[in-house]
Amino acid sequence: MKNIETDILVIGAGSGGLSVAAGAVQMGARVVLLEGHKMGGDCLNYGCVPSKALIASGKAAHAQAHAARYGVSDVVPGVDYAAAKDHVADVIATIAPVDSVERFEGLGVKVISEYGTFISPTEVQAGDTVITARRIVIATGSRPAVPPIPGLDTVPYLTNETLFDLREQPEHLLIVGGGPIGMEMAQAHRRLGSRVTVIEGAKALANDDPETAAIVLEALRGEGIQIEEGTKATEIRGKAGAIEVEAEDGRVFEGSHLLMAVGRKSNLERLDLEKAGIRTTERGIKVDERLKTTNARVYAIGDVAGGLQFTHVAGYHAGIVIRSAVLGLPAKAKTSHIPWATYTAPELAQVGLTEVEARDKYGARLEVVRHEYAHNDRAIAERETRGLIKVMVAGGKPVGASIVGAQAGELIGLWALALANGMKMSQIAAMVAPYPTIGEVNKRAAGAYFSPRLFDSIWIKRAVRLVQRWLP
Repeated sequence: MKNIETDILVIGAGSGGLSVAAGAVQMGARVVLLEGHKMGGDCLNYGCVPSKALIASGKAAHAQAHAARYGVSDVVPGVDYAAAKDHVADVIATIAPVDSVERFEGLGVKVISEYGTFISPTEVQAGDTVITARRIVIATGSRPAVPPIPGLDTVPYLTNETLFDLREQPEHLLIVGGGPIGMEMAQAHRRLGSRVTVIEGAKALANDDPETAAIVLEALRGEGIQIEEGTKATEIRGKAGAIEVEAEDGRVFEGSHLLMAVGRKSNLERLDLEKAGIRTTERGIKVDERLKTTNARVYAIGDVAGGLQFTHVAGYHAGIVIRSAVLGLPAKAKTSHIPWATYTAPELAQVGLTEVEARDKYGARLEVVRHEYAHNDRAIAERETRGLIKVMVAGGKPVGASIVGAQAGELIGLWALALANGMKMSQIAAMVAPYPTIGEVNKRAAGAYFSPRLFDSIWIKRAVRLVQRWLP
């Protein structure tokens, strides 16, 4: 058995773990990184990267089939599903060197390609090596949750971990789960030529603003996707190429392939957390606002910490841990400024409070300002007028923003900046946006907050008349 002593031990080489390892070692800390599976974790290999690559393939096919509105003839796209998956694999391969063992060893990180298991509060065993660390960061991420639906274990099914290896195009894809993963893959496959049925036990896109989510669902249904909300799957049966999902109301949905997309489960099983004195919750590892576990020497970040499950949250957590564990500075994590986006067309993005949440918190003090994409000249030029932005404002400051429409995932960044820094609406209104851009919707939303104060005020009108009378 080999023994290693280090300053920082990182368990898991996904987005958060890699960020901690790279930041800590470049600041002079001794770092050991454990990864028993693939470097880059879920995001690179099974999540964000491959899904967006497949969405891009679907977007290209859709553009060919809907070009007439731009004065270009519509054509039936010749979709090669296997070639689209080659595109996905190439995108992963292009990004992979940034997350590779070679790169991190080049930075000075000791990388061990084994899973880690706690054997004491300060020691972790990985293969034939025992690592003793001053600080330990658990960044093991999550995996697809598979619900105990009767019959599921008897039929072949896909998750996001296996979908991108599929080379045969589904003739009819059944998707159980109407969250972001389910809806993104539903639209991508529909645009590539598959029939798609989404079966959701409650409300699709339930974590987003209902008004903006409804616009996305209307668009997806308009493309021919069957979305069944309030439909709980109670039994699954069949075989490869002929799968049936029976719902609680007795309806049966038939398809050739089945994708399970009902949520995520934290990866805890290999860690033996009890030996380190680390407690868990139903969602993951119990952490405080500093991301420390019940063992003060151990942090948990990203999906495994049981909060918002986004790659950018893991990256944010990494920055908190570097400040605390590497630099010894006070640092606390918060969620009020964390944005998220669903990359359907139209895109859906949110930061801070939704309208319902904001009204519940602020009551009559809340103002909601809106701007429609239909009034944006760039959106008109590109035939992308479906969408809107809503900004929830209290005390002159934005407390939340909901956007649905083209480039919503890009636009939400401004409001995330505003919430993170306590900015006022006046500061957003003072921004000059280039014309014509989709980004002007942000500026116009801020303007909509001030318009009634300027144009509907009798006192402003009287002051202007007085000024005009005295101006030379």
